[in-house]
Amino acid sequence: MRVGLIQLTVTDDPAANLPVTLGYIRQAVTQGAGFVLTPELTNGLSSSRAHQRNVFRHEEDDETLATLRAEAKTAGIWLLIGSLGVLTHDADGRFANRSFLIAPDGGIAARYDKIHMFDVNVSATEVYRESEGYRPGSKAVVAETPFARIGMTVCYDVRFPTLYRRLAQGGAQVITVPAAFNHITGAAHWETLLRARAIETGCFVLAPAQTGFHPETQGKGRKTHGHSLAIAPWGEMLADAGTEPGVTLVDLDLGRVAEARGRVPSLTHDRDFDGP
Repeated sequence: MRVGLIQLTVTDDPAANLPVTLGYIRQAVTQGAGFVLTPELTNGLSSSRAHQRNVFRHEEDDETLATLRAEAKTAGIWLLIGSLGVLTHDADGRFANRSFLIAPDGGIAARYDKIHMFDVNVSATEVYRESEGYRPGSKAVVAETPFARIGMTVCYDVRFPTLYRRLAQGGAQVITVPAAFNHITGAAHWETLLRARAIETGCFVLAPAQTGFHPETQGKGRKTHGHSLAIAPWGEMLADAGTEPGVTLVDLDLGRVAEARGRVPSLTHDRDFDGP
């Protein structure tokens, strides 16, 4: 399977971001990709909850989702929409950060709501409280496709290895990590964390990312790290997209999953133990 990782620099305007995303998807398809992945919050990045409430839609009304589903059907590809910010019917009014796996017929093959919320103090001037605007998911997801079993995660999830072990033990051969990774933590931790998750699970890890400076109509904007990565089950780097928006292609050989797990079958070596 040839995979296309899409790296984006979105604004806070979903309508403006959509044609850019479509252009990169079409470029990946013309280059032979049968599985295309976009980053976290493909529809838009914003620090303003009021603005998000104005531009986000419920899943059934979301133009980005409907258009990308139609594009996947036209192209006959599998498409991971890394995530979209969508409205929910929750009483507290929080959004969902939801990843969608789209089948070649345009149907939604799987959904995953980001479980771990980015509530961190990166620096004195960069504080994030994702849980104030988004409610966390509660279910891990492994999706069946004809070419691989895919474990779905999003961004900050990568710091929680138990989730990845559960996905691998649940059958995942490929794990997706679409992200809008902070530029400070990204420079320090992004590659290391992704390689560790690949090595621990014996999975391919595919991580399409946001990159660069993201301007906002309401807010100061933010920076993301870029460097969409594809990593093999033994930990080898297959591709690094750098910091420019665009398409990165990589070919997957699932035989490498069985090979890596055969050499180090740690997924079968769990032991009960006493401890703190």
